[in-house]
Amino acid sequence: MGERTRRMAQPIAVSKPVRGVLEIDEGLSRFSMQEMYREILSRLGENPMRDGLLATPARVEKSLAFLTKGYDEDPTQLLRGALFDVDYDEMVIVKDIEMFSLCEHHMLPFFGKVHVAYIPKGKVIGLSKIPRLVEVFARRLQVQERLTRQIADAIEDAIHPQGVGVVIEARHLCMMMRGIEKQNSSTVTSAMVGCFRQKETRGEFLSLVRQANHGSM
Repeated sequence: MGERTRRMAQPIAVSKPVRGVLEIDEGLSRFSMQEMYREILSRLGENPMRDGLLATPARVEKSLAFLTKGYDEDPTQLLRGALFDVDYDEMVIVKDIEMFSLCEHHMLPFFGKVHVAYIPKGKVIGLSKIPRLVEVFARRLQVQERLTRQIADAIEDAIHPQGVGVVIEARHLCMMMRGIEKQNSSTVTSAMVGCFRQKETRGEFLSLVRQANHGSM
């Protein structure tokens, strides 16, 4: 037990401080992120100085910086640069957008596909920006329900379309590799805004999503 609870070693390398330093214990701010990961390894009973783990704190820091880069990106600014006046009032769908995120409860991945649809009202969004919008919100600590709503709200705020629909189908490793350990379970969430709340429009969207899924199997 003494090995697991020994005090943190002095910092070996300078690293950027933890984002949003914990107000509960301001003393943690004097430790680098790599130092904290090294301490976690020690408390797990590992030797953070052995060959296989020596560079792990730096790798994890770099990995998490990438997986949470969405905090530093502005979805409004992203969409603002790709709005176009187009006379089109039928449904636009971008389907099967690959999505990877981190569950905020256990910091384990969840992943799947996102289907986004909207009916324009004078303006459309450049198609490549919709997957990028998904990425901005997915590269944060998330819950699937919030992620679904954030994507829909961002499109609604950007172009004020007749309606927006978003469906996410995902598998959560917090259910697959821990806890209930159900390997074949998946979670489906949806957000419907404007005319997509109407049965006919919602039904058309969901039907096209189902067709897309059958076609990819």
